[in-house]
Amino acid sequence: MIKVNLLPQKRAKRAQVSEGGQREMAIGIAALVGLAAITFFAFDQPKRSKLHDLRAANQALQGEISAKNAQLVDYPKLKLAADDARERERSISRLLAAKVVPANVLHELGEILTFGHLPRMTAEMTVRTGNSKLSDPNRRFDLAWDPNHVWLTAFTDTGGKFKLEGGAQAENDITQLSKRLQASVYFDDISPSMEQRVADKDTGAAYYNFTITGKVAY
Repeated sequence: MIKVNLLPQKRAKRAQVSEGGQREMAIGIAALVGLAAITFFAFDQPKRSKLHDLRAANQALQGEISAKNAQLVDYPKLKLAADDARERERSISRLLAAKVVPANVLHELGEILTFGHLPRMTAEMTVRTGNSKLSDPNRRFDLAWDPNHVWLTAFTDTGGKFKLEGGAQAENDITQLSKRLQASVYFDDISPSMEQRVADKDTGAAYYNFTITGKVAY
């Protein structure tokens, strides 16, 4: 009977199988490395390059903004000076346009005695008679004042000096009328004088006779 020893053959086959597995593993690793390289060069690197470009552009933009801000550091002061110059120009134009003739004076009186209307004023006087912190309490208007509580009976102008006569329901009505006359570009040196309180002969209602004197700003 012939006996055959198979052990060396089995070992050889195992060695072959082991070597084949190692080659396949090496190939797989190489493939993964190649895929990673392709992914890096195809996707990641362009993104990193784009991000770098965006950061560089942002830095350049920030530099431009800083330069512009440095140039505009005095802009608020310049704008304020320009606005002030324009307002002065408008005030002068209003004064020049306010050529006083009797019709203009009567129109101004009509405006003053119309509810919600204000006299024609310079920019400085507008601030002084307003309700801001810069206003003058002695010049400030009562915007709720109703001029219907005042009526005029006479207005005379002699050589630029005028006298206004009329009646009012309360002393405050005379005060508000006087403030508006003094603030107007048409009048100056306003001096109100209130007379004794009287009663209407027909109705018995009490009111004040008043006389306001001053100058017309021709």
